Amino acid sequence: MRAEDKDEDLVGILKAGYDVPPPTGPFAEDLLERMRGELRAARPRHLGPGRAVLALWRHWRLVAAAALVAGLGIGLAVVANRDVGPDRDVPGAVGPVAESTPDSGKPRMVALDVKLPPVEFGPTPKNIPPSPYLEKYSAGPRPPLMVPEGTTNVALGKPVTASDNEPVLGEAKMVTDGNKGTQQGHLELGPGKQWVQIDLKEPYAIHAIIVWHFHAMPRVYHDVVVQVAGDPDFIENVRTVYNNDYDNSSGLGIGKDLEYIEDHRGRLIATGGIPARYVRLHSNGNSSNDLNDYVEVDVYGTPVEGAGDKQVPLKAELPRPAALR
Repeated sequence: MRAEDKDEDLVGILKAGYDVPPPTGPFAEDLLERMRGELRAARPRHLGPGRAVLALWRHWRLVAAAALVAGLGIGLAVVANRDVGPDRDVPGAVGPVAESTPDSGKPRMVALDVKLPPVEFGPTPKNIPPSPYLEKYSAGPRPPLMVPEGTTNVALGKPVTASDNEPVLGEAKMVTDGNKGTQQGHLELGPGKQWVQIDLKEPYAIHAIIVWHFHAMPRVYHDVVVQVAGDPDFIENVRTVYNNDYDNSSGLGIGKDLEYIEDHRGRLIATGGIPARYVRLHSNGNSSNDLNDYVEVDVYGTPVEGAGDKQVPLKAELPRPAALR
């Protein structure tokens, strides 16, 4: 094939666009060889701008053909892969992975739905002295907590006891009455170390606990320690799920959590499904006074499988044997 004929074929391909397949076989090899020759011939020369433009103009058909070959290759790759997507079996991550599936045996996870009370003070507290043990205050929404579907507030309406039998204000039952705003009343215990305790009436897998202290004004409550257990005396299976007592002034251990400024959102404590029946919340005064206030406590849980089947040992007082009378 003469060089002029090959150039005419290149022009034809350029006019045809993408309606023809890319050149292959001897034709493509000859085209590449001609381009290599042109490059070898031009390499030793140092062309000025004018001569360089003239050289490109003389060989415009070769340049255009090379661009066409590259474009056709990219276009075919795109067309061949146009069906790749999240529903295709391709390597690598293609999107968020579901946390559970119907066949996995794991519960479906959903965002915890918490009903918050109204905001009762401005967004920038200014009367709290800085401290290395105080977390930086942020009024923005907190990230959602994922819990198993069907998780509910199992503390609502459950019985509450307190370390102070003669509260300054309110009654212990206010801690689980569902009223989270301070205007509906709250429990206020005396000065110093105090606690409230909730009996869930049966064991639950506890996924989150939220406590609201007095939040009508910015306050920091000290030595906030939250524990769960399997017995009311907190002897068996006692586990601490939150502790910001940085100097062990309450005698429950040095905590690694930070103190925080109270607001209408309460303090959310993720507990990861820990099984327990009793929840006890400690405090030791606050930044405004030495009293201990509890507005509401939510305990979010799901039933523990088989908890209702546990056998309670029979306690009976037997008479003394006749030989010992």
